[in-house]
Amino acid sequence: MEIIIGEKNKNLRQKSKPVENLNREIRDLIAKMREIMRKNNGAGLAAVQIGMPLRIIVCEINDKFYAFINPEIVNFSKETTIIEEGCLSLPGFYGEVERPKKITLKAITPEGKKTKIKVFGLLARIIHHELDHLEGILFTDKASGVKEEKTIRKMAI
Repeated sequence: MEIIIGEKNKNLRQKSKPVENLNREIRDLIAKMREIMRKNNGAGLAAVQIGMPLRIIVCEINDKFYAFINPEIVNFSKETTIIEEGCLSLPGFYGEVERPKKITLKAITPEGKKTKIKVFGLLARIIHHELDHLEGILFTDKASGVKEEKTIRKMAI
């Protein structure tokens, strides 16, 4: 499995489907997503980015790994921040994106437990970026000042 790239790639523009059965196959997919994200120095990855249009995201921040199945934002702060983002599916492109500072996320864990958590800062941004992927939205759809840089950065969402 490789990361799908390209702003006009139809696979990246499709809406992902909910996971109906949480089984070993899904858990194996999550493990593979973690491996691919790390190998590519990413902070987050949506299953659709590797050709699996399922509502699954993974992210890692401060050495803490998160995996969410059928995630949805149920609340977000009115307060926002604008930060430069990049994306593993759009290598070399960066742009400023405005997102809520805090979100409340409802999801299922890989262990099958329903969870509802409040997240803020960079983790909220990463989760929101990945949830956009599940809707077929790329950061460039929301970004201003998109630019291409020849130098490779250490991390992309």
